[in-house]
Amino acid sequence: MGSWYWWMLIGMALVTYIPRTIPLTFLEGKELPPIISGVLQNIPYAILGAMIFPAILLIKEGDILFGLVGTVTAFVIAFAGANVIIVVIGAIAILSIYSFFF
Repeated sequence: MGSWYWWMLIGMALVTYIPRTIPLTFLEGKELPPIISGVLQNIPYAILGAMIFPAILLIKEGDILFGLVGTVTAFVIAFAGANVIIVVIGAIAILSIYSFFF
């Protein structure tokens, strides 16, 4: 391993550490406005949706309908109020049946 490896490792550590440290340092003990607090609480869900949506369309090459069937199934089961495990198992079951017939 060359010295470039260690410099890269240190650089990645700083890039990860600094954005986490700055808010903790400057916002310690301060109350955020409710609108900003609400936005910050919803960021993980927005990022998760942005990461999952492209994968839904590309899950099976040449068959976009496969991903859409799984998505609709998961939404319907989740909207009915089922547990996350039930949603996953239900989507897998429907996609298994779909792949068997198509």
